Amino acid sequence: MIYLDNAATGGRKPDAVLSAVRSAIVVSANPGRSGHKLSLALATQVLNCRKELSNFFSGYGYERVVFTKNCTEALNLALLGTLEEGDHVVVTCLEHNSVLRPLHHLNKTRGVSYSVCPLTNGEIDPEKLLSLITARTRAVVVTAASNVTGVLCPLREIGNKLPENVLFFCDGAQGAGHFPISMQDYKIDVLTLAGHKGLMGIQGSGALLFSPRVQPKPVLFGGTGTTSHLLEMPDFYPDCLEAGTLSYPAVISLLEGVRFLKGNMPKLASEVFNHTKALCSAMETLPDYICYSKPNPCGIVAFRHRTLPSEWVATELSEQYGIALRGGLHCAPLAHQALGSEEYGLLRASFSHFNTPAERNALFTALKSIARRYKG
Repeated sequence: MIYLDNAATGGRKPDAVLSAVRSAIVVSANPGRSGHKLSLALATQVLNCRKELSNFFSGYGYERVVFTKNCTEALNLALLGTLEEGDHVVVTCLEHNSVLRPLHHLNKTRGVSYSVCPLTNGEIDPEKLLSLITARTRAVVVTAASNVTGVLCPLREIGNKLPENVLFFCDGAQGAGHFPISMQDYKIDVLTLAGHKGLMGIQGSGALLFSPRVQPKPVLFGGTGTTSHLLEMPDFYPDCLEAGTLSYPAVISLLEGVRFLKGNMPKLASEVFNHTKALCSAMETLPDYICYSKPNPCGIVAFRHRTLPSEWVATELSEQYGIALRGGLHCAPLAHQALGSEEYGLLRASFSHFNTPAERNALFTALKSIARRYKG
């Protein structure tokens, strides 16, 4: 099958990632939970991953890197652990449900309110977003890139124009690994990561990075391997936010994924950008389809057939042509409302550097064939 659903999860991984994960499964131990040599060796690798992530994203030290099973968990730790009664938050209409649902929950339980910045010509206008900040605004939450269209948000411009007292949260699920994100240069206080997408890790890998301006309170409670004589969670990071056994295979995959990206990211981003550029250009020759994306380094091209439901077309591509992509609504309801695609959703082809021009052309040929067969 031709895999073009990399925005959901990366279909292929670098050889170094696969080798590291195999080794982690063959020789298994609990990192940092025992005093024997194997446990200590694995704990050292976990520490190495924290350091690599902090360096890669210009973070604030390895102790402020918390491992999670995905970006959703990282966002929940950050939002539920930081926002308090009566706080106000500004978000964009491009946000994923991993931001919107926690905020909805906080609105119901803590009275946290939020304002939504709309699109301006298909993009987020920093000035319009900043105009929504009030005296009660505690944080601004912005996705690095839309998981629906692939459009990038102006992180540097937003971060450097925020008032000093407002925290800057960035959902890096779709952007991380595809283009540089510097926490310190962009004044990002919270960065959440999905390891299994652009960062080349496996499913079950994710991370939360945060600055000294943020002090998230524990949301999960359990064993940490430290201060075990106390019933309270440890009062230091990262331990107080990491209850239970870490998935060492996931952590080691993230470590090798970041190592693979170092030095290679510009080349990989260029290859992915070229895939989106070629497909966006080709879509202009198919009058039965409407394209919603511009060329982007995240590999995302969103489009729809003018009359056929997107989920139906996605099923047809899978069953008849052996092509995997996503159709329907993409866990971002406000984005679909802004794009006017909430009724039938969108088709989303998402590329990685592992994809080939031949695979991209196969998608184009299949779309043309479907349009021809169901004309009128």
